[in-house]
Order: sequence, then C-alpha cells, then structure tokens
Amino acid sequence: MERFLDGLSPNALLSLPWLFEHWALEGHQVAPEGPWDRWLILGGRGAGKTRAGAEWVRTQVEGGTAEAPGRSRRVALVGETLDQARDIMVHGPSGILAVTPPDRRPDWQATQRRLVWPNGTEARIYSASDPETLRGPQFDAAWCDELAKWKRGADCWDMLQFALRLGDRPQVVVTTTPRRGPLLRDLLGQEGTVVTSAPTAANRANLAPGFVERVAAQYAGTWQGRQELEGELLPEWEGALWEPGLIDATRSTEVPPLDRIVVAVDPAVSCGKAADLCGMVVCGAVTDGPVQDWRAYLLEDASVGGLSPQGWASRAVGLFHKWKADRIVAEVNQGGDLVAAVIGQVDPLVPVRAVRAQRGKVLRAEPVAALYEQGRVVHAGRFDALEDELCALTPQGYQGSGSPDRADALVWALTDLMIDPAARQVRPRLRSL
Repeated sequence: MERFLDGLSPNALLSLPWLFEHWALEGHQVAPEGPWDRWLILGGRGAGKTRAGAEWVRTQVEGGTAEAPGRSRRVALVGETLDQARDIMVHGPSGILAVTPPDRRPDWQATQRRLVWPNGTEARIYSASDPETLRGPQFDAAWCDELAKWKRGADCWDMLQFALRLGDRPQVVVTTTPRRGPLLRDLLGQEGTVVTSAPTAANRANLAPGFVERVAAQYAGTWQGRQELEGELLPEWEGALWEPGLIDATRSTEVPPLDRIVVAVDPAVSCGKAADLCGMVVCGAVTDGPVQDWRAYLLEDASVGGLSPQGWASRAVGLFHKWKADRIVAEVNQGGDLVAAVIGQVDPLVPVRAVRAQRGKVLRAEPVAALYEQGRVVHAGRFDALEDELCALTPQGYQGSGSPDRADALVWALTDLMIDPAARQVRPRLRSL
C-alpha cells in the first residue's frame, strides 16, 4: 500500500477521496450489473444508503471531464418533504454537494430548487407530499429517498413514472429503511427491480464508536431492531389481529389514577436454563363510568425465561407489591393447582385468580384486539418483544417462532380487567330484556 501511494502523483492522491467505486461497500452501495429499471437500496439507520444514492447520481450526471455530458441530463430528487430533500439529499453530510469533487460541484439555485452542474445537467428537488408538482416536468433519472415513509407514496410514485420519459432507459434509485406498506411491497415484486440491503453494522467504520453496540443492546430481536438496524422488510401477516401502526397509536406516557391493577402470568412448563419464557405483564384499568369509557393500560412487561416455578412466582409476587396490584391472574392449564400453590408459598396473602384456557389463543385474543381498535388500550411505553408477538397473531394461528407467552399474559390481564367485568354488566340487562 505504501509503495502504491508513493507512486501516485499529488493530483492522483487528491482525487482518491472522490473515487467512490474504490471505497464503496460492495454489498449495497455499488450499482448492480445488467439492465434494471429500479434499484432498491434497503438498509438500517446509518448503513450508508444516502451516500449510495448521491454517488449514483454522480455516475449519471458526470462525464469524462467537468464539462463533458453524462448519461443523464434531467434528474428528479424526491424526498418526503422539500426540506428533507434539500437538507439530506442535497446539503447533507452524505448528500450530492458533499460527495462531489470541487471541479464538478453543481451550483445550488435555491429559488428554483435545483442543482446545475458545470456540464449543464439539472436536478430538481420534489416533495412526495405534493405529487402534482411532478405533473409536467420530464426526466431521464430519479433518486427517491425514504420512500417507505411517504404519506402519499403511491400517488407520487405514479406521477414520477409518467415523468420518466427521457433517454434510452430511465432508471430510479430508491434509498429507504424498509417499512411495511403496499408501495414498497409492490415494487419488490415488479420485473426490472433489483434489490441490495445492508444492516447498520455494515457501515460501522463511519459511525460513532460504540453506536452499533449500544443500539443493538437495546433493540436487537425486536421488530424495530429488525427494521431500523437490520434493514429487514418485516413480513405482513394476512389478517393479523394487530398492526404496528395500531399499536403505535396507543402509546402514551400519561397514566391516570387506576381503579384496578393486575399481574398476569402465563407460567413456563419447564424450568432451568432451557426453560420456556414465562409471560408476565402488569396492566391497569380505569373502570369508573359507562363500559364504553373504560380504558386499560399496559404498564410493564416483566416476562422472563430460565426460572424455576419458585423463581417466577417470586417475581410475580414482587410485581404485585411493586404496583400495589389487586391480584395475580395465572393460567393453570399446564400447572393446575400447583400454580396457585407455588405463589401461595411465596406470599399466602396474595389473591390469585386461576384461569383456564378453553379456547384457542386467537379466539381468546380477538376481543382484546377489538379493544385496541376502539382505542381503549394504552401502552405506557415501548414493549417491542410483546408487540412483535401481537403482530404475529392471525386467524390461522401464531406465525412467529416459539410461543406467544407475552401476548398470552396480556390477553389474560385485559380479559380480567375489561372483558369479563363488562360481560357481567351486560348479562343482567340482556336477561331483563
């Protein structure tokens, strides 16, 4: 390496930082070979997607010299908003201006929202929130950033396709962290689409020291971690009882005084290091007033694996006292009377309601999912592992790996707090009718 560098001229040394094909991460930053219409670059946060998009624009607009024409003459730069297109795609640290060598750097004309290169090539920025602005102009290339976040994604994409009518074969590069949605799913299935992907860790050398380890420790294994760090497009389970958007809409840090609090336990069958997870959640509810005004709150997911019956019973009793709960609700299908007995050995004064599953998991979960759809359940924080299980419950059964122990515990808690008390109020009225 030293001999190689010593043999370069000063001009060649100065040009090295701008030779992206030398520094690019081959897994996802180098354009695929062969003919394609759409290149989808899916990646985790900080994986280098923006740099890849900006460098691809360079390959399209630059010629052999600063004044020589490139492959493309008219380029569309489409971001979620105009501000994001300008601040990230144009002026960002990995944007077009930052990655272009000084002798070829385009001029940013703010009033016209466009870049103009020394060879006359133009690139304009557009907002995906205003698809109509793409009606009229025409292009031979486009770069779309964070497409999975576009609120009017399908409308904007359609307008862009009508505008890509110049050149021999207009191409589009899409850089995005994948999120479930019809537009991205449809693009992945279309002929002429090529895909590259990479996790956040692939670009570790260009990130703050310890960043990858820190976020991985917090989010690894969750649906957010798989999406935001691994760059994974999570499967959409057809007919799932819960969707991430539905759960996200429930989130709040404000919890009012609660009328009842329960600790729900879905006990593990086995014990020891290889023991199944023991689902254990704390939920509370406001049940003052008409039934339709009741609200339930998920307060804590304390699920744990590898504990003996004495261990998880002690944990459940500890949660009971910590939250000043009214009782522990425990499923007894596997352990029978032993479940309540083990809890009684830890603290004989703790009230325990034993519940037995007489229907399948999905049938038990459906009334609880309905509470979410009605906006009557609040998650007081983020509970990624539990929420991941909820989103894998479908009419065909649980689609995730293992067993939904956390989700089972949640269903038991909300059934005890909301479903059963509401049914007891409604039945006398029905009998009177």
